[in-house]
Amino acid sequence: MQRIRLRYTKRGRLRFTSHRDFQRALERALRRSAVPMAYSAGFSPHPRISFANAAPTGSASEAEYVELALSAHRDPELLRAQLDDSLPDGLDVIDAVEVRTPNFVERLEASLWELRLDGVEPDAARAAVAVFLAAEAVEVQRQTKNGIRTFDARGAVVALEVLAPQVDAGATALPESSTDIPAGRGCAILRLVVRHATPAVRPDDVLSGLRVTADLALPVPAGVTRLAQGPLDQESGAVTDPFAPDRGAAPALPSESAEPQPA
Repeated sequence: MQRIRLRYTKRGRLRFTSHRDFQRALERALRRSAVPMAYSAGFSPHPRISFANAAPTGSASEAEYVELALSAHRDPELLRAQLDDSLPDGLDVIDAVEVRTPNFVERLEASLWELRLDGVEPDAARAAVAVFLAAEAVEVQRQTKNGIRTFDARGAVVALEVLAPQVDAGATALPESSTDIPAGRGCAILRLVVRHATPAVRPDDVLSGLRVTADLALPVPAGVTRLAQGPLDQESGAVTDPFAPDRGAAPALPSESAEPQPA
């Protein structure tokens, strides 16, 4: 049995697809592409597909991961291209590796997020970020299926910064939810690195923390995009490529220029 790990995206309007929506779309794409899937045992066999740390519904992402178990060997790049052609635009398969190392989910230690705050002046966002980072703990609340949960949104934040100021070119350039923002209003762009912890701290929790600590109110919902997730470099605070160990463990291809050895 061969196992292949894929990196895929959720872009544009398809950021509103749920995890179940993507699961159904992927299974249809696998059938269209005639991928030789391995199936579970028992009375109700199902394709062996493992998802890892999916982004919340409504968030765009450039770094979602899924692992497939195949009953026959396939070239990872050809499989990636076939699935990408079979999925709708916005759900794009952008990378693939053959599984050669274990414990993939444990490598997903942190995520890098970009938060677009339409209608918020960068200076106001920068002042709010400074107050948030200066706090030892920031308690926020989130509605869960078991009721309201209170937890610290500050401890999991590795880095939070405001990028260079941006000004919107016009309403047509804004997300669908923000078309009422007039041209020329400020737009603050935040970069957030958050460590995966229990309970999970999401970008919305950090935005709630900015509201709690610095009264930063958003005129419209933030545009949230996950740019990367993977191992956390402790020195630089950067989120690195989780596929690197699999690529590093791949057998080296023979050199075309190598001279044949005498018998």
